[in-house]
Amino acid sequence: QTLDSDMHAVSERPIGLRHHMRSVAHLQRAFRLCSIHRAQDTGSKGRLIHKSAAASMATNPGAARGGGKKIEEITYDNLSLRALPLDDSRGPSARTVKGACFSLVSPEPVVKPRLVAVATDALALLDIDSEEVNRPDFAEIFSGNRQLPGWQTAAHCYCGHQFGHFSGQLGDGAAMYIGEVINSQGQRWELQFKGAGPTPYSRTADGRKVLRSSVREFLCSEAMFHLGIPTTRCATCVTSDTLIVRDPLYDGNAIREQCTIITRLAPTFLRFGSFEIFKTTDAITGRQGPSVGMEAQMLPQMLRHTIKTYFTELYQQYDGDSLAARFPVGNEQGWQPLYGDWLAEVASRTASMAAAWQAVGWCHGVLNTDNMSIIGITIDYGPFGFMDAYDPGHVCNGSDDSARYAFSAQREMCRWNCEKLAEALKWAVTDKQAVKVALARYDEEYDRVYNALMRRKLGLLQTVEKEDVALVESLLQVMADAGADWTNCWRALARMPANPELSGPEYEQLLSYLVNQCSPPDVLAKQRGSSIPAENLHLLLSLQKDPGMLHSIGISVAQLTEEVAKNEVAKRYQRMSPQDKVNADKAAWAGWLAVYSSRLARDGTDTEARVTAMNSTNPRYVLRNWMAQTAIATAEKGDYSEVRDLLTLLQSPFSTEGEDAAYAVAAQGATCTLPSARGSKWDGSPPAWANTLCVTCSS
Repeated sequence: QTLDSDMHAVSERPIGLRHHMRSVAHLQRAFRLCSIHRAQDTGSKGRLIHKSAAASMATNPGAARGGGKKIEEITYDNLSLRALPLDDSRGPSARTVKGACFSLVSPEPVVKPRLVAVATDALALLDIDSEEVNRPDFAEIFSGNRQLPGWQTAAHCYCGHQFGHFSGQLGDGAAMYIGEVINSQGQRWELQFKGAGPTPYSRTADGRKVLRSSVREFLCSEAMFHLGIPTTRCATCVTSDTLIVRDPLYDGNAIREQCTIITRLAPTFLRFGSFEIFKTTDAITGRQGPSVGMEAQMLPQMLRHTIKTYFTELYQQYDGDSLAARFPVGNEQGWQPLYGDWLAEVASRTASMAAAWQAVGWCHGVLNTDNMSIIGITIDYGPFGFMDAYDPGHVCNGSDDSARYAFSAQREMCRWNCEKLAEALKWAVTDKQAVKVALARYDEEYDRVYNALMRRKLGLLQTVEKEDVALVESLLQVMADAGADWTNCWRALARMPANPELSGPEYEQLLSYLVNQCSPPDVLAKQRGSSIPAENLHLLLSLQKDPGMLHSIGISVAQLTEEVAKNEVAKRYQRMSPQDKVNADKAAWAGWLAVYSSRLARDGTDTEARVTAMNSTNPRYVLRNWMAQTAIATAEKGDYSEVRDLLTLLQSPFSTEGEDAAYAVAAQGATCTLPSARGSKWDGSPPAWANTLCVTCSS
């Protein structure tokens, strides 16, 4: 099954089986969007978690305060359409596009567009004055109904390995390149609409997006940015009275939903799949890239444009213009050192990004090669999810039957995608050793960034011990066994008292809070157990000696083994009483806190500095699925206030306002509903109905 990777649905339904080499400055200089501070072995004082490369790069304060331009005054420099092969035949009809990276298209109008929400700091990246939001035709422009001079609407052609299998031509089936802006600070931003109508890559779909999927991408793009994680930005969300038909759960219950368009921004939306358009016929799927056999004409052009434009320092380091003069297209031998270092840089950025995801408990859901940015930023927000209760096997995508993209698998899946990128480039990158170096760089960078982030999340700022890895692993084991809330528990650890005796009211309150953030046994039995009924599982076990028979009914021996293991886990929780679970959780947390307390004492970081670092690394607020669904439900009734309020909340994910009161209530086992505390309705444990939400690959 080929899935549109940027599609998803939310419904209240249980999820079933069907269902280094370089300093962190490379992120600053290379994709000019976000970076991560290099971990210091000792004395790290600044934030380690990803943040904007510089304040001037992340925001444009002048435009945000009303010192920007009118929308019509923005000038465009559509370099990608000049530099890369273009299919100018126009027309949205689905077709194979050979020999081109982009196809010219036109947005389709919608009826009565209206603004749901706007992220003014993202809009300011285009130098647009914040007051422009109030003009009566704002929604007309950002729905695509009214096109402006300088726009060159186009759709990008790319391929992809989806759920491990090559799917042939995919492309921008619901997204449109609008143009590129170089803002007043010299940053290049590609402007893109998502949901504006069909393109040659829409296949049998309509090129539209619905309100729920658009709200999720809008909010999560901005949430990730303010968490400091490399990401695309989302400036506007506009809905309409145009209705489209969707079957959210693939169960035959189609509904009519509002067509919605979002405006996305990134230095570029080029991706790994952009370079897979030359792939020869795949032995398994029988599919091939639309431009197979044309790599000699196109691939050098694509590589040189990508490196020169988005990896500027690397290009300058090798004097790329001189290389171009000496080694024209077709003579790639002289480019091998640069190509090799570039591939390693792509792998390094990808690793840094993946490590940052793990640190905040975020799961992408559809890590296909067509959803991997060539500049190492998070793109294509579909069936993503921030974890509530920690489960290393957490699958946020209800369509991921094989758990290919589970939380614990993200590191390896991103690395696998880097391998596929290297395969796609083999005509130009002929040095096999360069590929090995790039993959080694991935491993080194991931370990470096992940371990450094974990130490900072624990407030270990002065020293590094080899036992720190084991300390983190033991914490994760406690959290996994207990079903502890990922975000809340990490956040609470900043309250660990500087008291080696592990006594007193602060310690007891922390221990109580952590235990109250753990899941009851009946919930874990449902969440961790097999989605295959026990009687069916026994029947399947009788067939395990016949893999062919299992395959014919859609399950492998490995999947069956995993389901059996899940069933045993469920039995273990079913045998536990609620009080037994509380006692076990309390003992486990107390044991780990004792080890942690000793480690803090050896580290010697000042308590105030430790708390400050931890509270700027472990967020208080993330976009949980239930939070997004709450905003979506009100928005579908025409009330957009919840979306806007939630955006404001997520723009300050490390806020401490009202936190002490919310913590005190939650430590007693209650969910905070204090009206005086900013954002307090989002504090505490998720509501019970959050466990029933399912996100899939359907829009």
